[in-house]
Amino acid sequence: MGRIREVNRSGYLLDTHVLLWSLNGDPRLSPHHFHIIEAGENLTVSVVSIWEIAIKRSLGKLTTEGDVLANIRSRPIRILRVDETHAVGTEVLPLHHRDPFDRLLISQARQEGLTIVTSDRRFADYDVELA
Repeated sequence: MGRIREVNRSGYLLDTHVLLWSLNGDPRLSPHHFHIIEAGENLTVSVVSIWEIAIKRSLGKLTTEGDVLANIRSRPIRILRVDETHAVGTEVLPLHHRDPFDRLLISQARQEGLTIVTSDRRFADYDVELA
């Protein structure tokens, strides 16, 4: 289902863990994903990821240094807001993945024609472009 694409003309939507790994210089970031991010072309972060990070930080499930939003804004990254078509788009997604944050990212990528940059293998079960 999920298709891996080498060249993207519409842009890339960073999954939350990829965003965090790139901001923190985490060695789990693959060389392929590192290259996409370093190229800095058509990168997008969803408000969904910012929300997920904020929730996990407030619950003590995630520790990150500094101001995540300021760090994102200091880079050539577009921030994608959530609209009603993104929300409704989750309704038609099969329940391969039950994480509501990830399901909304998948819906956004499908609606906006974006390729998701992720290491989450469950995304491949959806009809969405992956990098």
